[in-house]
This record gives sequence, structure tokens and C-alpha cells, in this order.
Amino acid sequence: MQRALALGAYSAGILFCFTPWASPGLALALGLGFALALDNPYRERGGRYVRWLLQLSVVLLGFGVDLPAVLRIGGHGLLFAAATIFATFTLGYWLAKLFGIDRRVSLLISAGTAICGGSAIAAVGTAVEAEPQEMSVAMGAVFLLNAVALYLFPSLGHLLGLSQGQFGTWAGIAIHDVSSVAGAGAAYGDEAMRTATVVKLSRVLWIVPVTFAAAALFPHPHAARRRFPLPWFIGGFLAASALAEYVPVLGHAAHYLAAAAKTGFAVTLFCIGASLSRSALRQAGYKPLLQGVVLWLFISSVALLAVLDLGR
Repeated sequence: MQRALALGAYSAGILFCFTPWASPGLALALGLGFALALDNPYRERGGRYVRWLLQLSVVLLGFGVDLPAVLRIGGHGLLFAAATIFATFTLGYWLAKLFGIDRRVSLLISAGTAICGGSAIAAVGTAVEAEPQEMSVAMGAVFLLNAVALYLFPSLGHLLGLSQGQFGTWAGIAIHDVSSVAGAGAAYGDEAMRTATVVKLSRVLWIVPVTFAAAALFPHPHAARRRFPLPWFIGGFLAASALAEYVPVLGHAAHYLAAAAKTGFAVTLFCIGASLSRSALRQAGYKPLLQGVVLWLFISSVALLAVLDLGR
């Protein structure tokens, strides 16, 4: 009976994401409510499909993004991205020493904050062969802050009077996961969503060098046999953007494909919220969460100051 109720509620939540009333923020809230009220029957099996849906949604979003803008924003922000990523990892290292946090857990939280949340944690965790519990602690800490940012950032953006472009740049740097970046951007406006996604994807590319650097810092006897989950969907996003830019016949279809990406992000956020459990919250503990908060405040403040300075 309990399983049937959970299955029905889970299916209803996903179907709601396809309605005009759904939004990324509401989808996440529904998922969180479901996770805390009922046992998710798809918690273990659903993770792989959610990851694929997120990556597909990112690719589809490329049909609504201007390719020259992708290249321009990615190129202009190269040095800033490198500096903030390096500073975040450095601060994370010293916070781990100060709070007495496990080195691997600290590395994973720093990667999730500096680059792209769960995707970076998964890639770096694979490289350093982190234990499932270490991955869970890092995911729990980063996920909680990611959920807060999805709701908090649009309100702060309006309070500060940020333009669509300013908010998108800020959100793309400071919010952890691609799905929440797109969700916060969508809540602020279409231009903000496009800008935020482009900025975040330019940071996602840093998974590659960071993953190999992490493997070098945490050597293992079987290092030669490691497989790194590299972000293939970045290439798909760029290809979709190029097709929309240079193949006029796509025209009208590109608009619908980009709209499908928004629905995909809503479903993804519902499933991510539904995958949370009380035990994952308890495992996070206060020290890793405190490290995550400090790192998040640091990168958010630096990014906001940079955005405000560029707006002058």
C-alpha cells in the first residue's frame, strides 16, 4: 500500500512538470516534499536516468542559445574562472585543516562549489576513488546549498537591481548545479537563463583538468584503469547551438526544442529533490556543511562584486 502510494505520488509529480503551471523552483519543492513524506521507490535506479535527462536538457537548451555569445562569454571569463576555481580549492584546503574534515570530503565539496555541483563531485570522486559515504556527505552538503540558491538568488537579484545579463553571469558562477542555474535563470527571465547556462557550461569544462589534477594528488595502485566521466554534453550543447545558428531550416523547431529543455530541467529538479533522504541529511553533518557555506559565500561574493563592477 505504501509503495503504491509512493509510486502514484512520484508519477503525479513528474506529470505536473509537463503542465504550464510547473516551474523549476516549484518542481524542486515538490520533490523535496515527496522525499521527506514518502519513501522514494526509484532512489537508487533513478539516479542514472536523471543524469541522462539533465544532460539531454542541456543539449536541447543549446538550440535556444546564440553560438557567438557562447564563445564570447566563455573566452572572456577564462581567466576569472581559473582564478576563482583555484581560490575556492585553496580556501577549501585550509578550511578542511581548520575544521578537521576528511581530505577527500573537503576536495569533493570544493569541486562541487567551484565547478558544477554533483557532476564535479561524481567526476572527481571517481578520480580519487572516494567511498560512497564520502560522496554522500559531499553531495548532501552541496545539494542543500544548491536548493537554497535556487530560491534565494532571484529575490536577491531583484533586490540589487541586476540586469538579466548580470544576474545570469552571477548565477552561472555562484550556483552549484546546471539544473538549478537554469532554474534560477528561468525565474529571472529568458535572457538570464541563457546567460547563466552558458557561463555555467564554460565552468563545467574545468572538470577535465581538475579531475586529472585530483587523480595526481590522490595516487592509487590501479590508477591506470580509472575511467573519468567527462562532460560529453558540452559538445552536444555547442553542436545544437551551431545548428540553430547556421541551419535556417531548423528555425521554428529550435524554439520548441529549447522549450522542451525547460520542461526537462523541471523534471530533473523534481527527481533530484525526490532522491534526498533523511539519512543523507544526517550524514552531511555540520562541519562539511559549514565548509560548503563558507566556500559558497566566498564565490558568491566575489562573483557579485565582479558583476557589479562590470555593470558600471
